[in-house]
Amino acid sequence: MLVPVSWLKEYVDVDLSTDELAERITLAGLEVSSIQRVGDWWDPETIVVGQVVAVKPHPDADRLVLVDVDFGGEEPETVVTGAPNLFEYKDVSPLPVLKVAFARAGAILVDAYSDARPRPKKKLKPSKIRGVRSSGMVCSERELGLSEEHEGIMLLPEDAPVGVPLRDYLRDEILELDLTPDMARCLSMIGVAREVSALTGSSLHLPADDWTPEGADQADDYVAVEIANPELCNRYIGVVIRDVQIGPSPKWMQERLAKAGMRPINNIVDITNYVMLEYGQPLHAFDYDLLADRARQSGANKPTIIIRTARPGEKMTTLDDVERELDESMLLITDTAGPIAIAGVMGGAETEVHSETRNILLESATFEGVNNRRTAQKLKLHSEASHRFTRGVPARLNPIAARRAAEFMRQFANGRIVPGMADVYPVPQPEVVVFTSESEVRRQLGMGIPLEQIASALQKLDFRTQVKSEIPAGSNGDATFGLRVVESEPILECVAPWHRLDVRMPADLTEEVARIIGYDQVGVTLLADVLPPQRRNMVLQTEENIRDILVACGLQETINNSMTTPENHDKLRAAGPATTEDMPYVTLANPLSPDRRVLRRSLLVSALENMAYNSRFTDRLATFELGRVYLPEQSDGPRPYEERRLSILLAGSRRPTNIHPDPAGTEEFDFFDLKGIVETLLDRLGIQPGEVEYLAQPDTATFGPRCAEVRVKGQSLGLMGELHPRVRLAFGLPEGRICAAELNMAPLVKPAWQLEPMAPISTYPPVIEDLAFVVADEITVRKAIDAIFAGSNLVVDVELFDIYRGEPIPAGYKSLAFRVTYQSMDHSLSEKEIARLRTRIIKTVEKQTGGKLRA
Repeated sequence: MLVPVSWLKEYVDVDLSTDELAERITLAGLEVSSIQRVGDWWDPETIVVGQVVAVKPHPDADRLVLVDVDFGGEEPETVVTGAPNLFEYKDVSPLPVLKVAFARAGAILVDAYSDARPRPKKKLKPSKIRGVRSSGMVCSERELGLSEEHEGIMLLPEDAPVGVPLRDYLRDEILELDLTPDMARCLSMIGVAREVSALTGSSLHLPADDWTPEGADQADDYVAVEIANPELCNRYIGVVIRDVQIGPSPKWMQERLAKAGMRPINNIVDITNYVMLEYGQPLHAFDYDLLADRARQSGANKPTIIIRTARPGEKMTTLDDVERELDESMLLITDTAGPIAIAGVMGGAETEVHSETRNILLESATFEGVNNRRTAQKLKLHSEASHRFTRGVPARLNPIAARRAAEFMRQFANGRIVPGMADVYPVPQPEVVVFTSESEVRRQLGMGIPLEQIASALQKLDFRTQVKSEIPAGSNGDATFGLRVVESEPILECVAPWHRLDVRMPADLTEEVARIIGYDQVGVTLLADVLPPQRRNMVLQTEENIRDILVACGLQETINNSMTTPENHDKLRAAGPATTEDMPYVTLANPLSPDRRVLRRSLLVSALENMAYNSRFTDRLATFELGRVYLPEQSDGPRPYEERRLSILLAGSRRPTNIHPDPAGTEEFDFFDLKGIVETLLDRLGIQPGEVEYLAQPDTATFGPRCAEVRVKGQSLGLMGELHPRVRLAFGLPEGRICAAELNMAPLVKPAWQLEPMAPISTYPPVIEDLAFVVADEITVRKAIDAIFAGSNLVVDVELFDIYRGEPIPAGYKSLAFRVTYQSMDHSLSEKEIARLRTRIIKTVEKQTGGKLRA
């Protein structure tokens, strides 16, 4: 919300400087994100207020004139201009008072003819234009950076003092407010003025709520109103203004609209926008004669405005000349011939005000916020009106804003206000009563405030307060929500003003008290209660540990979108039967995009989508993600089961590119890089190597032959491997190996928090010897290592250093060579002990694997 301080001062006396005002209201919840100062870049020496003293024809150009400008110097200066709004004064004598913005040579101005955005600035230099020297310029609003208006020069009020720097004369400051949804009441100048008045104690000056209708006819003679969906439209008012003359709005109104960020159009549209910015009530003006023509074609003698939801297949063209398809949830403004506006969002092109409009039907209404927001989102049609309706517009504001706009149309469009209003009010705005107490405010703010001061703070915000001995019977739950009443303590009954739709419960009152006192005045207090016992969040801490470990391994964390499509899950299974069509998904009822319509069942889908996007910018990816997948078939209730998982993705060169040559060349990531990362992760999380198994899984729908299932203590952790080429092609990924893993988080949490005592260190020397066994190809290395460990408790380490197939090893067999380390905690091992150990190990391996010691 842009708030010009000069406009704000019309409603409230502001004695503070703009910086002090910004600080005060920011501390009260109205955050001022910036302060714009109009013309702060204008040079006071070269850009001044001037007066046109003569307009003469150019001797060599019909489309140019010579203008003599008095700028406070010794002599007027002659400049050449083609501004069309000065041509009517050519050779006129005496001239009316014409005050202008005059720029002398050397002034810095906006280049009005540049196509760049934002437009650059340039230095004004003397020049000859069709043979006549021109050393200055009479400026348009675009050249001064005030607006995009460039049809003519900017004319100033007649009382503008000649020679005064334009920066000093037009000085204004604009507050840019970042408003949270609960501060929607400040989406208007008067709303901000109410806050400033309450916060500073300044007097509030609201416009008089009166108008001047004329004639013996009544608004009901011209229009009827029907509300078919009162739950979506609480109130609808129609006001008729006849015999208007379409033209420009007053200069002061155009300037205020421009400073508030709106483009002036014509007097009727500008008035509706001005009143919306002034009061926060969106208005819409229909061409009444077009409505009457539509009614006659339908056989009616006057228009009937019907507020209803759209019918199946209904369409309409909005003011932006776009035909929009409507659905049955959208609220429309219609007549007997069809839609004329999307309620609270945008009007229709068929009944818009144009240059020949003579009679106006002015709409002022209140529409339900949630429905309005959904309609705007579905149509992707955000407007100033919907921005306000989605946050709440009080129904009691409707007639006030309608009278204000109608009176402006009488004054500035020469219209006649037809007496009365077509007012249908099926859902009256309720009066909100909320209770609080001194102890409640103390409990929530941590500081004692007397009940009289609480009441005084709320009264500044137009709350009506009354002290009572107890809460009246029959009070609704919101009015006392969370209120803790101390026995025999007085209660403060507070009636919210009609313009406060955000107040519902005692905590809202406490917030208002804190804002008026000032958040900076709320002291720091210690909790009086006993702190609850601290409990570690094992899941969260395990995730943090995983992040630290994987980042230390050289991976980068990604946070991917949890929404995707069933088709991408099918791509993930491109190497196997397409069974995902039968899988249930958590489907979004109102997806923002067809590519984001279901919740994912696999983290790898998100990882590969991310890679497909980023592979355009990089050849190397080493990433991981910790996130949830959503499995509706595993849920016992209406909510899906959310399983936390870890995904890892490796693609591209093993080592990042740098200026030093890589002796290994540009080797790609492979399965063993991924396995090394997984092994490091499990080891750092406290999982012993003997508790982990890697079982080959060559037949999967996602991975190629190099794929393994990871198990911890016999429980499956997930799959890891190199993606099948068909999956890579389905996602449109570049050539090369892509290694990926998806692991379940749950089995990792408990081991990460087990406290393992440190193993004792032997002071006696180890004995190391090599043993090779011939085993069948189906025997895994893990099984052989487990057998060696089972052979003796003096085996402290086993390391595989060779695998051999070929002569003289029979076909279907392989040789596994291990380096075995023996060590005792209490003595040095003798030759006889080592021989007995070796014999026991050989027998155990032969028994458990069927292998033989290789000679």
